[in-house]
Amino acid sequence: MLSDGESDGLSAPPEMCTFTGILFDMDGTIVDSTDAIIKHWHKLGRELNVDPNVILATAHGRRSIDTLKLYDPSKANWEYVSYVEGLIPRQYGKDANEIPGARQLLSSLESASVPWAIVTSGTRLLVTGWLEVLKLTQPRHLVVAEDVERGKPDPDCYLLGRSKLGLPSSGSVLVIEDAPAGIRAGKAAGCKVVGLATTHDSKLIKEAGADWVVRDLKSVRYLGFDEKTLEVKLEIHNALRD
Repeated sequence: MLSDGESDGLSAPPEMCTFTGILFDMDGTIVDSTDAIIKHWHKLGRELNVDPNVILATAHGRRSIDTLKLYDPSKANWEYVSYVEGLIPRQYGKDANEIPGARQLLSSLESASVPWAIVTSGTRLLVTGWLEVLKLTQPRHLVVAEDVERGKPDPDCYLLGRSKLGLPSSGSVLVIEDAPAGIRAGKAAGCKVVGLATTHDSKLIKEAGADWVVRDLKSVRYLGFDEKTLEVKLEIHNALRD
């Protein structure tokens, strides 16, 4: 999130960058499901007899299974987590919207066969549910909460995403994230990171190590894909000045 003063600082000159692939977070990066997630945790909070605001203070960017371990370990299993997360898009679909610029960027990347994937702390049913409800481009490759032993900020999820895309360890990969935990995971995986100021204060995004801080995905423009070098060219504009 950007203050009025910081919004005035979104004026860094455009940068042309090339990457071998792009890894997107989901919630807060492609989809804004904040209102839906708040309703979801308020419902679960009542069931758990826990103040939902306490849960929400640390839940964003973390796997639900890790959050539930803190309050009711008996529910911290994939069968339960997948079930309750799968209900969210169906019950609260009207409470979610795409992040500005997401639809066009994902469509452009998929049309050009650019290597890209979604790497998320959500379950498979949650991610595919939101993509279906909002009619957004489905990725060929997906890394979800169930796929890794440790969630963000551990880098395993982004390392797995890189592996699924078949990208060389020497190539420059871009991670697009909104949460400090995810930004740290991306950096620990050796990636460049664009931090979106959609859910967190820009100061926290910068402190987490983001290479660029922008308002939303309208600041990331697809320019082309070189089929010889297998590199995608992007323009990152209107980033926050240092």
